[in-house]
Amino acid sequence: MKNSVIIKSFQNGIVLHLDPELSFEDLLRDVEDKFRESSTFFKDAKMALSIKGRILSEKEEQQILDAIADNSRLRIICLVGEDEEANQHFVKALQQTDSERNDSASSDGQFYRGTLKNGEVLETESSIVILGDIYPGSAIISAKDIIVLGGLFGEAYAGGNGSPGHYVAALEMSPEKLKIGDFKYHSKEKGPKWSIRAKVQPKIAYVKDEKVIIDAITKELLSELPV
Repeated sequence: MKNSVIIKSFQNGIVLHLDPELSFEDLLRDVEDKFRESSTFFKDAKMALSIKGRILSEKEEQQILDAIADNSRLRIICLVGEDEEANQHFVKALQQTDSERNDSASSDGQFYRGTLKNGEVLETESSIVILGDIYPGSAIISAKDIIVLGGLFGEAYAGGNGSPGHYVAALEMSPEKLKIGDFKYHSKEKGPKWSIRAKVQPKIAYVKDEKVIIDAITKELLSELPV
């Protein structure tokens, strides 16, 4: 058992404590060993992951995620930070979406891992979870719901079939344009809103009284959400 990699659990997820001194190459091998040894315990569970102990680059984070995926059946649905309460609310929203999707074969969704930038547009007829950011100038278009496990700084269009009963959720919500069904979101803010890795505040956009509302994700909101 290697002390360089310690796994602890919290509600809906796990915390990966990493040795701050060990070389990343050795640390990555220890992560592979740890999750290989724990694969029977985790089985094919879906969890959020928080990484503590050292600061990782985006590339190193991806290598950690790949190491977990290659050595276990555990499915990491998102990386979360220090704000545990906000994180848990967001994970619960994901689980609710996943449960609803499993209850109906006709509403199957999909995952997309990657960042949309340089004017890229991703369009789908199903609900979609984006494991990455949507940069300004790029867009995600879905006939149903959209969840961005990253920053939504570009454009998002949910409910492309014209239905207002859909939503857009993101860990960081600062869209250039946002539309749900036939209703557009009108921001009161002026000037550029995009900032790199501001304090994470998971938010959700939905239609209420024929207007698109953006609210912080809370337990109370999820129980009353009109979607």
